This record gives sequence, C-alpha cells and structure tokens, in this order.
Amino acid sequence: AESEALMESDIHEARAAAMSIMAKQYALKKTTPERRQELFDLYLRRHDRINNWDLVDLAAYHVVGPHLVDRPRDVLYSMAKSDNMWERRTAILATFSFIRRRDYTDALAIAELLLGDREDLVHKAMGWMLRTIPDRAVLAGFLDRHAATMPRVALRNAIEKFTPAERKHYLGLGKP
Repeated sequence: AESEALMESDIHEARAAAMSIMAKQYALKKTTPERRQELFDLYLRRHDRINNWDLVDLAAYHVVGPHLVDRPRDVLYSMAKSDNMWERRTAILATFSFIRRRDYTDALAIAELLLGDREDLVHKAMGWMLRTIPDRAVLAGFLDRHAATMPRVALRNAIEKFTPAERKHYLGLGKP
C-alpha cells in the first residue's frame, strides 16, 4: 500500500522511491512468492504512473524480468506492442533476467519487434540489452540480419564493446 501511495504522487522522486523499494523488496531472499507476485502485479497495474526512463530502469529488470523467468512471457510481447513507450522499454529491459541465464530468445524477439520503434529511449534500451548478450555469435547473427536498418542509437549501443574494426563494419552496413 505504501509503494502504491508513493506511485500516486505527482513528485517524480516519490515514484522513483517506490520503484526502488519494489526492486529491493523483490530481491530479498526472505520475500515470499506471494509478495513477489504482489510487487509484479503492482508494477503492471500501475504502469500508468511509470512515465520516465529512470522509473522503468529502477524496477523493470529487478521485478518484471525475475518474475517471468519461470513463467509465460506473453505480457512482455503485449508491452512491446503497446502505444506506451514506457511499456515498450519495460518489455526489452525485463529480458535482462533471461539474458543473465543465457536465454536470449525473448530478448532477440522483442528487439526485433522494436526495430521500427520511433522513440530514442526505446532504441537505447534495446541496444543496451543486445550489448549484454555475452554470446558474440548470437549477437553478431542478429546484427548481420538487422544492423543495416536498425536505429543507429540501438546499433551504437549494441556494438559498444566490439573492436573498432567490428564497429566500423556494422556501422557501414546499409550505406551506399
């Protein structure tokens, strides 16, 4: 109830505090499965109050992603197709929990859904999640298929850890 009250605030920092509290509570070993479900449900139910990149980043991959590790992930695909840019950012950032477990399927599929996104802050999140994929062959395969047409911000973020020659190669794709 206190977290939801903070989320109701018009003060951005109060909503940020709610996101931070939710993330920390979710991560505690003593947090019950029922409480984790409540936190997940609260995040989704009150997404209307999550209206800035930092609010998404504070809790999306600490609450939403971990909650879906062993559950159906359909909600992420719905969010990826949402008109709300913060829901689309949540969808891609939540995949970090799967990436950490070497499960790249949803991250790549959602990134593919977001390739035509019009929002720079969604592009940045997509590139960030692609960059965290530790399997260079998997990432290179995605980039080989999409680098020529993907948003430049996403591409630059995705290739940040590549060698200068590799970055030049991917940045040059699709150019005449």
